[in-house]
Amino acid sequence: MSEQDGRPARDREAARWFDDDAGPVVRPYAMTRGRTRTAAEGRLDLIALVIAESRAQETVDDQTLSPEHVEIVERCREEPLSVAELAADLDLPVGVVRVLIGDLLDAELVHVSRPVPPAELPDEKVLREVIDGLRAL
Repeated sequence: MSEQDGRPARDREAARWFDDDAGPVVRPYAMTRGRTRTAAEGRLDLIALVIAESRAQETVDDQTLSPEHVEIVERCREEPLSVAELAADLDLPVGVVRVLIGDLLDAELVHVSRPVPPAELPDEKVLREVIDGLRAL
């Protein structure tokens, strides 16, 4: 048992970390090219809906997009999906998905629609009065 740097050889061997062992730890960082934020961060809360633009049909041939970008556009072409749903479907951290969506927003391949907060919805009483008024016509 030789000791170099004050630790037994087997402890040094256990502490070595090979690229294969890193697995998905490195991947999200590489997908976002080290970015953790996007300019659209404020618009991309968990319930924001991502919708593919009509010109997004050509994204499959775009060599500048990563496979994850293309996957997001293809999923959102079928139906609008929330940021949380995309993160779960792609098995990626929400922060990574936000950066990828930000890239797609910049490229104008998707747009984001935010649901109306419950506080801004009309009161049920007002809606009933409108319905009653329409029936009275």
